[in-house]
Amino acid sequence: MANVGNSSHLILVLIFSIFQGGLGGSLDNIRTRTSVDIQAQAVRDLIERLLPERASEFDVKVEPGLLEDENGYFQVIKTPENTTVFLQGSTGVMAAWGFHYYLTQLCHCQVSWDADQLDLPVILPEVSVRITSLDKFRYYQNTCTSSYSFAWWKWPRWEREIDWMAMNGINLPLAFTGQEIIWQRVYLGLGLKQEDLDEHFAGPAFFAWQRMGNFRAWGGPLSDNWQQATLILQHKILERMRSFGMTPVLPAFAGHVPRAMERVYPNASYTHLTSWLNFQDQYCCPLFLQPTEPLFTEIGSRFIKEMALEFGSDHVYNCDVFNEVRPKQADPVFVSSVGTAVFNAMTTADPDAIWLMQGWLFKSDAEYWTADLSKALLTSVPQGRMLILDLQAELDPQYIRLNSFYGQPFVFCLLHNFGGTLGLNGAIQIISQRVIDARNFPNSTIVGTGLTMEGIDQNYVVYDKMLEMGWRDKVPNLNQWFDEYTVRRYGVNNTAVMSAWRFLQRSVYNASNKVARYRYIVLTRRPSLVFKPPPPVWYSPHDVILAWDHLISGLMTEPLLSNASNFRHDMVDLTRQSMQEIFHLLYSKLLEVYLEKNSTAIEGIAYKMINLLQDLDELLQTGKKFLLGKWIADAKSWGTTEGEKLQYEWNARNQITLWGPRGEIRDYAAKQWAGVVADYYKPRWEVFIREMQMSLDENRAFNKKAYETLVFTAVEEPFTTSTKHYSDVPIGDPIVKVMTLYDKWRKIYQQDSKSLSTKARKLWRGQSLPDDKVKSVKIKQHPRKQPKQPLSTTNKTPPIVPAQ
Repeated sequence: MANVGNSSHLILVLIFSIFQGGLGGSLDNIRTRTSVDIQAQAVRDLIERLLPERASEFDVKVEPGLLEDENGYFQVIKTPENTTVFLQGSTGVMAAWGFHYYLTQLCHCQVSWDADQLDLPVILPEVSVRITSLDKFRYYQNTCTSSYSFAWWKWPRWEREIDWMAMNGINLPLAFTGQEIIWQRVYLGLGLKQEDLDEHFAGPAFFAWQRMGNFRAWGGPLSDNWQQATLILQHKILERMRSFGMTPVLPAFAGHVPRAMERVYPNASYTHLTSWLNFQDQYCCPLFLQPTEPLFTEIGSRFIKEMALEFGSDHVYNCDVFNEVRPKQADPVFVSSVGTAVFNAMTTADPDAIWLMQGWLFKSDAEYWTADLSKALLTSVPQGRMLILDLQAELDPQYIRLNSFYGQPFVFCLLHNFGGTLGLNGAIQIISQRVIDARNFPNSTIVGTGLTMEGIDQNYVVYDKMLEMGWRDKVPNLNQWFDEYTVRRYGVNNTAVMSAWRFLQRSVYNASNKVARYRYIVLTRRPSLVFKPPPPVWYSPHDVILAWDHLISGLMTEPLLSNASNFRHDMVDLTRQSMQEIFHLLYSKLLEVYLEKNSTAIEGIAYKMINLLQDLDELLQTGKKFLLGKWIADAKSWGTTEGEKLQYEWNARNQITLWGPRGEIRDYAAKQWAGVVADYYKPRWEVFIREMQMSLDENRAFNKKAYETLVFTAVEEPFTTSTKHYSDVPIGDPIVKVMTLYDKWRKIYQQDSKSLSTKARKLWRGQSLPDDKVKSVKIKQHPRKQPKQPLSTTNKTPPIVPAQ
């Protein structure tokens, strides 16, 4: 084994760094200050947590590399003479990445968000491999992930996630926990009162958008208990991240301030921001402090100094100045002044500061962010001192339009998910090639790859594929990759299971354009009578059903699968997806018979739809990742008083349903979880179907306005304020439940798909009907009679069961 990393090599690395960009804050100077011994011990501890009975079979060493290893390397050696696997890396992260490489590529195991498959061979396989990372950084998190997924995490879950980060080579993670108490100190020090902050800070489920200046106070205020607990948690998070050699990214000041600043500092110049997504004045529109004001630099530098005093700093700060909030001035000079002011506020407190910015603004409002305005912002900071996250580069890369961000380094990111919604989807076919294209782009300034999903715990296969692109320089054979993935995930080599994943590969995971986020999932949207349905799906729903067939067949031929944790999870998830497709099919037939004014047929289809939703809820009760009760229990666990517990439960419920006081972003973060399906989605569909039937029975138009008022007051808002208890542990055996539902719903699918008319088939695939097909059924908005009583189950449509 070669010795890589003596003192002469370290001197050469230092000289190279100085030659490249000096010592003042370039990307070359982003490196860990944690000793190699501490990093190596962190990896040993990780292995002990993951494989307590076999940890002694792994030996770990952290050793800095040669000049050609500037992006980091790992080395894995297992010889016939030695029973120990030797792991070496340039940092703790790299050594942990080497450990993960050995587990997945040699031992055919998997560590995932869903579950682990760690059936290692009795005799560990031989190997001798040395791999150098193709990029400097592997970035992790969207600023929204902290709210959609991490909102209620405590240390045990964070410890698990940080281990997972290290094993996947992530060395640049966002670390946003506990910042509110730092802001509290800064604003109180500037003369604001606590009641001013109570009207500013959002609740824990909505931190992300308050931090970005989209709104204020929604879900708040914050208790001192919360502030102190998250302060302690952030210390643990940062200590563990740094022990692996990671560079945590901390927050910075973007210019958004509490409204009370105008009272305390009346002579400063502010902009009153426009409402974000129609939030009313009580919650919208924090002030934006003009960047030319000396107060801007004062606040920004105070915040970083206070934060560094509390947490230390690794000199990388995230700041998103115009996230889905369009500046009132389309002036390059103004835009440049904002960028300069933000950066000056950072460097006043930390001369080595690097500004990390999500590039979502360039995509979400490309009409405003023309080449001139984009260039003005990007060049307002010295080259190399701003790091751009090309946030959805797998589908809509901005580095091409903006010429590699006019010289600023960027990270190619996979966004993929919005709101933490469930639903099998992904652009796996194109991920690898898009990353390679970015590396080969003329004068490319790419310095890393990243995951920027808004929520985790879904579609793990997509992220597993992307993470491998940190060391892959070629596009793998996808058929072979998927086959190997199933072996890693389940620990068995089964032809039927591989076939199931081939059907998923060619359908839901074969997206190649700008997928319409969550909107293709009819089941979780507020029901509506639209004949121009959600954007067309990019796959054949029948392929999902065929995948379901083959996964069931795999279980029949390999009974051991019934005990595999990931298989049990995927049986629930694929059954959920199949029932989602069947529900969409039934909805298409429902619209068709409504067009035909066939009230009797509506009753029969409606019964199946409501029955499916009830069965779906019972299915989801068997999976630990599909429980509303766990989300609520985690939220309430932060409360030290009854009032806090109620507040956090309400936060948790509102985010995944109404998302705002009046449903401003209704169902954006929809979750197909047990409890949500039974007490939120099912009652909504019951109200909708009843109005359809009444409009036909009374020979009148569907009353959209009255229906929407009723569904809000009778179902949606009551669900957010309910305190009904839900189990936070699974109920029942998922395999038994899946087999029961498969026998039932596969037959129904077979019957209803065969009888599907051309008209309904178009609706099922998301195609619009010609106007002449729908002109006879108009939607009017006028007063109506009092609604009939809910139909009883004897009349085929189950009644509404409101949340308790």
